[in-house]
Amino acid sequence: MALKLSNLAETLIGSEIVKLGGEIREKIRKGEKIYNFTVGDFDPAIFPIPGELEDLIIDAYRKHFTNYPAAEGNLDLRESVSAFLQEREGLSYNTKEILVASGGRPLIYSLFRTLVDKGDKVIYAVPSWNNNHYTHLNQGEHVVIEATAENNFMPTAAALQPYVREATLICLCSPQNPTGTTISKKDLAAICELVLEENKRRKEGEKKLYVLYDQMYWQLTYGEIIHYNPVSLYPAMREYTIFIDAISKAFAATGVRVGWAFGPAEIISKMNAIMSHIGSWAPMAEQKATAIFLTRKEAIDAYLTRFRAAVSDRLRQIHDGFITLKKEGYSVDVLSPEAAIYLTIKIDLKGKKTTDGAELTDQMAVTSFLLNEAGLAVVPFSAFGAAKSSPWYRLSVGTCKLEDIPEMIGKLRSAMSRLS
Repeated sequence: MALKLSNLAETLIGSEIVKLGGEIREKIRKGEKIYNFTVGDFDPAIFPIPGELEDLIIDAYRKHFTNYPAAEGNLDLRESVSAFLQEREGLSYNTKEILVASGGRPLIYSLFRTLVDKGDKVIYAVPSWNNNHYTHLNQGEHVVIEATAENNFMPTAAALQPYVREATLICLCSPQNPTGTTISKKDLAAICELVLEENKRRKEGEKKLYVLYDQMYWQLTYGEIIHYNPVSLYPAMREYTIFIDAISKAFAATGVRVGWAFGPAEIISKMNAIMSHIGSWAPMAEQKATAIFLTRKEAIDAYLTRFRAAVSDRLRQIHDGFITLKKEGYSVDVLSPEAAIYLTIKIDLKGKKTTDGAELTDQMAVTSFLLNEAGLAVVPFSAFGAAKSSPWYRLSVGTCKLEDIPEMIGKLRSAMSRLS
């Protein structure tokens, strides 16, 4: 008889990206050339962390900063984060309103645990990163908004409005993972007005409606794109907004594991109490190094200038390649790159037949065709909660070599030209 585990363990859905990654690694092991655009990570050989940060981390270890950090994050780091937020975003948060952890994930989890009871409604748009899993982990009630290309795959106030009554949490992410798009000032302002109006309606003692604002990629915007946040637009949103941020993406430091949340002190305190039992602290040496690095304005500006240019160049070249394929009559599309390390592409080959007469009957078959015939590995939006029939994909350039781009476009063109 199979061992019966907890309901959570028995019902938790595994990551489709991890599963796809296993297939890719096996193909690479066999010597196949794979253009792997699946991982939301960086190849350090292409995108190393800032040299100043690396030196500071090494120095911190040599000074033997290897003991436990403060549970809420070291004071010097929280002071640096506070100053960084004031300088870069004009946001004023003191050290009691800031919580440090080993990246964004434990902070998001502890926020859910702080706010969401069993059966509480959690509103999130799809595609989006892991909101479905965090809601499931906390036994929340899923309220799923299907975002569309017409709105850059971002939720609107009109789409959220029918569901805000009795909801506990709205999950927003801008710039967005997986789409690489941003929420407009107009749309974010309308959502803020909706939240403020709903909270004004609720009686004293009733649980309020909060916003999780994941802005992990906010420093990686391109061209004329501007990042907006709820509190700068509406100061009254300060009472209801909890931000998630980190060095992970802006400084290609995904493995360094230093992130922070900031928001109302009471909520931050409860999140800290939960995390104290989990022990998901950022390492002491990395905290010490980050505390100093965040004060080095010139080094940060120089790094971000180079980094943004390199990422943007890759996104733009792939975007232009897809536009060319579209003009040539292939069933593809692409959104203009706005931010982050992601490009939203559409490959709509369902119903096409391969040279051996096999029909691509669904989007899963299309994804397999792309991997097997074009060597192109991208993540379907269905892995981010969208419908399994969605022909849209996330393409990540964190491990992309510039010389691979024209070759990848050529192989994709060749593979699609053989379909009938």
